Amino acid sequence: MDNQRKKYLVVLGAGESGTGAAILASVKGMDVFVSDMGMIAPRYKAMLDEAGIQWEEGQHTYDRILGADEVVKSPGIPPNSDVIRRLVEKNVPIISEIELAGRYTDAKMVCITGSNGKTTTTLLTYHILRSAGINVGLAGNVGRSLALQVAREQFDVYVIELSSFQLENMYDFKANIAVILNITPDHLDRYDHKMQGYVNAKFRILRNLTCEDAFIYWQDDPVIQAQLRQMVTDAKMLPFAERQEEQTAAYVDAENRLIINSPVKSLSMPRADLSLSGLHNLYNSMAAGLSACLLDVKKEDIRRALSDFEGVEHRLEYVATVDGVRYINDSKATNVNSCWYALETMTTGTILILGGKDKGNDYTEILPLVKEKVKAIVAMGLHNEKILQFFGENAPEIPVLDTCSLADAVAGCRRVASDGDTVLLSPCCASFDLFKSYEDRGTQFKEAIKAMC
Repeated sequence: MDNQRKKYLVVLGAGESGTGAAILASVKGMDVFVSDMGMIAPRYKAMLDEAGIQWEEGQHTYDRILGADEVVKSPGIPPNSDVIRRLVEKNVPIISEIELAGRYTDAKMVCITGSNGKTTTTLLTYHILRSAGINVGLAGNVGRSLALQVAREQFDVYVIELSSFQLENMYDFKANIAVILNITPDHLDRYDHKMQGYVNAKFRILRNLTCEDAFIYWQDDPVIQAQLRQMVTDAKMLPFAERQEEQTAAYVDAENRLIINSPVKSLSMPRADLSLSGLHNLYNSMAAGLSACLLDVKKEDIRRALSDFEGVEHRLEYVATVDGVRYINDSKATNVNSCWYALETMTTGTILILGGKDKGNDYTEILPLVKEKVKAIVAMGLHNEKILQFFGENAPEIPVLDTCSLADAVAGCRRVASDGDTVLLSPCCASFDLFKSYEDRGTQFKEAIKAMC
């Protein structure tokens, strides 16, 4: 490339991630073009226009895309799409927004991934650091674009939620603290229905870690353990588990106290003081607490923040009690393992709402809990055949209602629920058959329940 010519960067996708990447690249003096096959939201158009960045929507102009020196790809664009295939054929480097942003900041990075719990853990970690007065930014799947924050703000630490999609095109980016909460089957349609492809994407979070960095993970996760037997990392290993095992850095002792031991500091607090209940949230609190200890946050600040965190919308969120029936919004449960954790917390008879866009689900994992706790299943989706067949064959004693709208599902729940029961929306599936997103699904569910009050 001619040294006198500006670097030409193409950004594919103009959502939060792509718009932020485009603005950062422009700030750094690159020639930037943004292309989105869909329609760009008005606020992102306004941001691109204000920055003087050229964009297109509803198409990909290949003459402008294939001549790029480098491409930043939106996480939502699958690697087998036509535009990516053609870029690969031309050997055009393709990176993620996270990769680009990491080139222009020296801030410490706390990077969190996992099949379940990563949003809660990310927000809880951010809450601890922010409450302690640390100059911290929130980015990735939650918060604002990391690239946009790097372009316009200055933080000392970033807490970043990373999906497998975001990790796919991460190469030189480096975490200081890397967290893998768990790995269970999810997004297998993205990885040719091969679990190892999904696992490999998750483990990219460990790339470039040094002996100065830390890796926090669930010690009893069989998938994580199997992968660790095949690889080596220089990072400090800090596993957490419900009970103390060899090398466990966080656990609950015989007196029901949360114990956290890190190379920087250690602390303990009664488990009962944690604001979040349930086994899955115990693990989330351990991971967040370990991260805060590594960053040398004061013990009293960590304890206080772990005890006053208010939780995450759409994750085991209490909505209302109507006619003696509790309604819980767990719309964020877009895979089977996440639903398992939700069912594990149920202490009353449960009406379980399942359904949506199936991602290769195997419902065997939740079958024992369904048989133990669920009085009825309400299938809510355009294609409920798999749910009807699986539970019809494996739990014929549990009635399954077939519905294809939120209104019908809620009406079905009202018919079968009794005083003292809980209606749990924990769908196991993506939302895109009937809703714009899991947030849209959860919001509509809450509105429907509150309308009954």
